Amino acid sequence: MTHPVGQHYAGRSAIVTGAGSGIGACLSRALVTAGASVVCADLDGTTAAAVADPIGARAVALDVTDAAAVQALVDEVEPDLLFNNAGITFGGETEDLTLEQWNAIIDVNIRGVVHGVAAAYPLMVERGSGQIVNTASMGGLMAAGLITSYVMTKHAVVGLSLALRSEAAAKGVGVTVVCPSAVDTPILDKGHVGMFHGRDYYLKGQGVRHPLSPEVFADQVLEAVAENRAMLVTPRTARIAWRLGRYFPGFIQRSSVRFVAEQRKWQEARALATR
Repeated sequence: MTHPVGQHYAGRSAIVTGAGSGIGACLSRALVTAGASVVCADLDGTTAAAVADPIGARAVALDVTDAAAVQALVDEVEPDLLFNNAGITFGGETEDLTLEQWNAIIDVNIRGVVHGVAAAYPLMVERGSGQIVNTASMGGLMAAGLITSYVMTKHAVVGLSLALRSEAAAKGVGVTVVCPSAVDTPILDKGHVGMFHGRDYYLKGQGVRHPLSPEVFADQVLEAVAENRAMLVTPRTARIAWRLGRYFPGFIQRSSVRFVAEQRKWQEARALATR
């Protein structure tokens, strides 16, 4: 590793969005352990405080869909590192998604990241230093049915991150996008539409017997950022699947069609069993 993790983060300031639970909470704890000064930002200020208070971080209630609020926080903190981590998900048949749900996921997962970039990137360019870290997903690298809106938003985050990195490199600013497969966080149990069941989809359906620990993932993210890597794809099985998809897209697409058919059978069986 080019920079030891502790040396890279010691004394640096960081904002983490979506810090009230899951990946954001673990990133916040890992950053504090590494010596950073952390602002835990979350839509729910109470959950942000529950994460921040025990580790000596600062908690802020922040709606990432509010561009002015994001700008104000960035202007105040002038962070060395910005982790655009806040996100939501919806899973189910695409025809069952409402326009309100489409707009909600676009607002949080895409515009929320854009608001962070628009606020922090010019500041970092002017300063000649800083790093932006965007949380995407394997869903941003490979397409899977029944999480269509989520896949759309995460593809956008990957594209934004890689394009921005090519500009930022000459200006002293690092950009990293992180693409995990299933991480064991509350998001697996949220955003269900119709008969969709997140844990079956990600764990049973995709063969991820053991979802990635958010603590382990947070450590991997900090290492990737310290190395100024363009992308983190994890775990190893996810990297293999991604490479297969690049070399054999037809095979992956056929597998995806079969996967959706199997999911529908499991959903119907579960619905019958719970009647």
